[in-house]
Amino acid sequence: MTTAEAIRVSPEWLDLRESADAAARSRELVRHLRGRIPASGPVVIHDLACGSGSMGRWLAPLLHAPQRWILHDCDHDLLALAEAEPPGPGVTVETRLSDVTRLGRDDFAEASLLTSSALLDLLTADELVALVEACVGAGCPALLTLSVTGRVQLLPADPLDARIAVAFEQHQRRMTPRGRLLGPAAVDDAVEAFRGLGAEVVVKPTPWRLGRDDAGLAAEWLAGWVDAACEQEPALAAEAGLYRRRRLREVEAGCLAVTVGHADLLVLP
Repeated sequence: MTTAEAIRVSPEWLDLRESADAAARSRELVRHLRGRIPASGPVVIHDLACGSGSMGRWLAPLLHAPQRWILHDCDHDLLALAEAEPPGPGVTVETRLSDVTRLGRDDFAEASLLTSSALLDLLTADELVALVEACVGAGCPALLTLSVTGRVQLLPADPLDARIAVAFEQHQRRMTPRGRLLGPAAVDDAVEAFRGLGAEVVVKPTPWRLGRDDAGLAAEWLAGWVDAACEQEPALAAEAGLYRRRRLREVEAGCLAVTVGHADLLVLP
């Protein structure tokens, strides 16, 4: 989470998506990263909008070094969960109640690495610029994972899929009290901003691929997808009820495949 005005993320949702996030994130980028951080440690990692700490639980075992994780979030309850389930042996954890849109390079003193997960698309243009400047100013690599790219595919297809997808994408770009969210534009905008400040950026597609074994997550994602589309385009509601029930039956039967596009960015100073 970023600010009090941002959408609240429930611990249940974060728990539901953790295994899909872990499967999607790019291990290739981690291999690139390992050569750019201290091999002997301790590696000091700032995790921005950490939620319940899933990034640390995924990444820490892959780095093969003593680590100190500093977890930033604006949600007391999520920070408590992250602290209660640290990444693993040889890893220390510190939590900080933070609005990550207001952090600067001085907040990242002695950082070896900055990380985030599912954050960039929730930012406004001004917030992204500030985050990019803070990351580059920190002078260390940044691994920014699982930003949505706008691609959604459901198989088998349904005539209403495209209309819901368009409304959902508009919802991701909606106006908020903080400004208009970037949504699927965030990845390209971030790459341009980082490269404009002289950083090297490597981008890898990291889609969720949900099938029979992911029925719980697929059902929850589908319900949220349809609800957000109807909020953006209320005229969809007349058809969306039957659509939702039909699609949920397909999830329960294990015959719906869902692909949700994301991308990971590795930023090298």
